[in-house]
Amino acid sequence: MFFNKITYHFISKIIVFPIFKFLFRGELDGYSNIPNEKSFIIVANHGSLLDPPFLGHALGRKVSFMAKQELFNIPILSQIIKACGAYPVKRGLIDKNAIIHASNKLFNNEIIGIFIDGTRQKDGFVNKPKNGAAMIASKTKKLLLPVAIINSHRLVKFKYFLPCFNKVIIKIGKPINYPLSTRKIDITETTIKLQNEINFLLN
Repeated sequence: MFFNKITYHFISKIIVFPIFKFLFRGELDGYSNIPNEKSFIIVANHGSLLDPPFLGHALGRKVSFMAKQELFNIPILSQIIKACGAYPVKRGLIDKNAIIHASNKLFNNEIIGIFIDGTRQKDGFVNKPKNGAAMIASKTKKLLLPVAIINSHRLVKFKYFLPCFNKVIIKIGKPINYPLSTRKIDITETTIKLQNEINFLLN
């Protein structure tokens, strides 16, 4: 199919760039905090379906995100997100296949992205973080990179019945080391660190 030939760079430069840079006046803050390693885990808040392409474009690297299984049932959209490296995850469950898939990508020196709440939040903050990112980091020994997407949850507002697009700022925090062990207490401690750092960047 045609959409199978769409490359990540084409989507990023031709489609995502004008939307991010001109429509939402997108900015990136903290570029120097991006690790030199070929492979790491991006952990971010989540407020919009545009978060994955915005993050991948802003960082200038291909980032494979976990995406809910339902999105892969939408014909055209499924081809596009697959071209961007997305892989399915079943929400509300401990999806072992998704965890294995994510771990294999990291072992292959790829970058993966995980939205720490597992779903979009209406206020844009990290409210109910899941342990998935920290757990994968503990198994793969990869760094965790906290990232905050400001205004992700309120991209558009209306003024005098006309749409106005809010400015989107992506802030990158300093990398957080993987948990010392695979024990739940260590994984949870790392998850809380990620939550606090992302919410701090959002303020």
